[in-house]
Amino acid sequence: MNGTNPTMAPGCTGKPPLAMDIILQLDLFGIILYSVLTFMASVSMLVFIEECVYIYRKVPTNKKSIIIWVNGAAPVIATMSCLGMWIPRATMFTDMTSACYFAIVVFKFLIMMVEEVGGDEAFLKRAGRHKLRISTGPCCCCCCCLPHVAITRRSLFLLKLGSFQFALLKIVFTILSIVLYTNGTFDLADLSITGAAIWINPFVGILTIIALWPVAIMFMHLKTALRTLKIIPKYAMYQLVLVLSQLQTAIINILALKGTIACAPPFSAAARGYMMSQQLLILEMFIITLVTRLLYRRLYEPLPEEERDDNENTKMVALPDSA
Repeated sequence: MNGTNPTMAPGCTGKPPLAMDIILQLDLFGIILYSVLTFMASVSMLVFIEECVYIYRKVPTNKKSIIIWVNGAAPVIATMSCLGMWIPRATMFTDMTSACYFAIVVFKFLIMMVEEVGGDEAFLKRAGRHKLRISTGPCCCCCCCLPHVAITRRSLFLLKLGSFQFALLKIVFTILSIVLYTNGTFDLADLSITGAAIWINPFVGILTIIALWPVAIMFMHLKTALRTLKIIPKYAMYQLVLVLSQLQTAIINILALKGTIACAPPFSAAARGYMMSQQLLILEMFIITLVTRLLYRRLYEPLPEEERDDNENTKMVALPDSA
């Protein structure tokens, strides 16, 4: 019973319903909605599997696994959201699985841009006379006074490390959260200072921002050189998956925890918010999967050598040494 709302229905409190309870209470609209969303999630995974076969046959060996990882972001999130839709009590675990996968995708996207240039050696050779602009989002977009950094093996390693730490630590903190959950210590709804979630989630958010920064730096440097490979729409899709799977989900979940989203028995307000988030993600990831397939289904030929003229299709972003 909520003290601020003494007339709250019993179904608006407690745990999310079981999968069988949802199935038994579905009306005609619910059956159609769940069927269509499940179909979308299934098609997303089938499209991804077909794309994996194409990549395995047509893409050079050094790019195969990287492109498969990046392509799998939307289908994996759609599939996990579908499982969370049908089994509401597993939503926390499906969200964690999606978040861990995307943490790896952040690192893989950075590596993919380097591999599209030809790998580490080709990148260093091509970019030797240029510098990196580090005053970019999400960390330092307002710090225009930051110096430009020379492109060396050390700076390239630091960029990779900045993204890799998120892929590694996100999995570590997810395992820690599950262990604490089994002990009754971790609860997403517990926002008190003594709860584990209030400490783990903000720290993971900081790690996310740090990991996105190297990817943005590399993209700003290579977006001209890789324009013919459609790197700008690829980066846009990557950013869209990030916003929808992380920011949108967080906003809906916060609104649900605050009671802004009304309950609808057998779903409590929080459970209904999670359910709305899962359903939206299935639709959104289905569309992104189809768009991503068009972007990555191409002939993978070596990038032309950079020329010293003004050929906009092959040059990198050159910065003055005095900057």
